Amino acid sequence: MKKLYYPLTAILFATAAAAAPYDAGTILLRLRAVEIVPDVSSTVSIGGKVSITDTTIPEADITYFFTDHWSAEIIAGTNKHAIYYNGSTKLANVYLLPPTLTLQYHFDQIGPFQPYLGAGPNFTIFYDRSTGPLGKLRTTDDWGFALQAGTDIPLTEDGRYFANIDVKRLWLSTNASFSGAPVTASVNINPWLIGTGVGVRF
Repeated sequence: MKKLYYPLTAILFATAAAAAPYDAGTILLRLRAVEIVPDVSSTVSIGGKVSITDTTIPEADITYFFTDHWSAEIIAGTNKHAIYYNGSTKLANVYLLPPTLTLQYHFDQIGPFQPYLGAGPNFTIFYDRSTGPLGKLRTTDDWGFALQAGTDIPLTEDGRYFANIDVKRLWLSTNASFSGAPVTASVNINPWLIGTGVGVRF
């Protein structure tokens, strides 16, 4: 991660430009590369613990400004994870579709940065669950909550094109069971989403 983010940050500082403030009705479109790092805790009916692998995905989002400081952002992306028992026994693969809507407050520009904070609901859908040593994985979809901090970094004077750094923390959980064994687990996934990307302003 450091090999990726440190050179990128240096490039952003070197190319950053002052930009005009946002107006009501402004729309931002972004594309990010996002590393998803689950912070897992679990309760398993037979003891032990569940772990979930990290993954990196492309993500798209759209932001709409209601005022010059307040906006709403919705993200779109899907991710695949492998699930392990006690760190060594692979139980299954599963895809997650976690649409998230955040209400954001954008601060005035600070140097090259246009920082923002956000919070809002998440609903995670689990799909395409595979079959493993305990049978086919079953999971429950559930509502969660997201906190967000990030910054846009203008690359042109008019702010039409910009870079973006964004970090989200999601609180989400699922109840897991299997078709071939009487094993259940309550799993808190609670991932960090660490993203960098580029965007365009309309």
